[in-house]
Amino acid sequence: MSTLKERLHGDVVIHMKDRNKVALTTVRNVLGEIETREKSGKTPIELDDAQVTGLLQKEAAKRRDTAKIYTEAGEAERAAAEIAEAEIIEAYLPQALTRDEVEAIVDEAIAALKADGQEPSMRQMGAVMKPVTAKVAGRYDGKTVSEIVRSRLA
Repeated sequence: MSTLKERLHGDVVIHMKDRNKVALTTVRNVLGEIETREKSGKTPIELDDAQVTGLLQKEAAKRRDTAKIYTEAGEAERAAAEIAEAEIIEAYLPQALTRDEVEAIVDEAIAALKADGQEPSMRQMGAVMKPVTAKVAGRYDGKTVSEIVRSRLA
């Protein structure tokens, strides 16, 4: 199985062959952002899939925010272009979880604590959040996950 970055590089060739300029430009821009992030700092680093996923989420959110601004300014064409780019980027993101699925993951983590003989309370929030965050990882809003954990522990 290839990494997300390798998939992006492979898709550049596919978009060239398909003559899909919007997708080609978008994927190239994202790859440029990845390379910039890897080369910035004192020592170059290699981003893993989780870091690339986070970067893709930010890039898609940027496009959506820009589209909203263009829509408010009456620039429908530019807004549509930004939304098209956001959709291309979002195609590389893992499938988002539903609230019910996240709640089930939280309940599993709490049940695991109970099985270890601990009585879950707000003091164990970190112990619940750690496995939940690992399973959810970029597929659901972190703030909402935290709120779900709080409500379960209260």
